[in-house]
This record gives sequence, structure tokens and C-alpha cells, in this order.
Amino acid sequence: MERIIKLIQSDGLRLKALAHVDSLRLPQCYIAAGFIRNLVWDFLHNKLAPTPLNDIDVIYFDCYESNPNKYKEYEAKLTELLPQLNWQVRNQALMHTRNNDEPYKSTIDAMSYWPEKETAIGIRKLPSGEYDCIAAFGFDSLFNLQVTYNPKRLKSVFEYRINSKNWLVTWCNLKVVL
Repeated sequence: MERIIKLIQSDGLRLKALAHVDSLRLPQCYIAAGFIRNLVWDFLHNKLAPTPLNDIDVIYFDCYESNPNKYKEYEAKLTELLPQLNWQVRNQALMHTRNNDEPYKSTIDAMSYWPEKETAIGIRKLPSGEYDCIAAFGFDSLFNLQVTYNPKRLKSVFEYRINSKNWLVTWCNLKVVL
């Protein structure tokens, strides 16, 4: 976790993104997925320039939120603050219906259903100014350059994501773990 925080602290854009997401004050709110995964894999591959992010996945858990489209307001606010980023905000308390799962209990529980384990990592800025990093499956496989199949999802979804996102080309030292 400390290694991730140090990498984040060396990236000005990621620090700004975390500060702006923190300003929303959403419950159990993290920036997750490629925001961290790509940064770690870039570092471990000694890349001089960061791999571009397709989007910034902001996840939160609010089971009392009654408006299923509220996320659009959060995306608009973040776009206003940092327009160069493609914000994708989702309330994980609602995502089980889209994924045909039982209701999720928390942000980290929702992450435990993501297709690959190394994506199920999130970070947030705390009001104290410190950072909190969570991982549904731990941090070791991320730093071991693995892409690990999560049996809670179809293997075909996992394989599609690896191929469509070109991970094995972008980061040539990755190892696929089924």
C-alpha cells in the first residue's frame, strides 16, 4: 500500500484527481482500476511516460441514494474541475443489478466481482490529507506483474478485457494467471 501511495504522490495529475474526488464527500469513495493498476505496471516496466488512461473510475457506495442518475451530476462536477480527464462515476450499491449479482455490501465487496484481481484496487484522499488504499485481493499480484482471473466472472469476459485493452503489448512482462 505504501508503495502505491508513493507512486501516486509523484504524479501531479493523479493528486489533483484525488483532491477533486475528495471534495465530493461521497461515502466509501475511491478512484480505482487503471488509475492505480496502470501507474504500478508503468513503474515496474520503467516507462518514461505514463500510459494514457481511457477513463478515471470513481466508485462509491451509497445505499440511500434514491436518484439512479445522480452519478451524472458528479461526473459533470469533476469534468468542470479537471476537463482533460474522462470521468466515470458509479455508485456500487446499484451495480449489482447491471451485473446480475446479489446486492453488494460495500465498495470493496463490489470490487471483489471485477473480472481481474489487479483492477480491484482503489485509493482515496482522507480529510486528514493522508491516503487510504484498498484492494479486494491484496496488492502482491499487482506488483508481481500478474493479470489474474476472478472466478466470479466469466473467463470469456476476462480474456476479452486482456485482448481489447492490449495489456500484454503495453506491458510485455505481464503474466496471465487463470
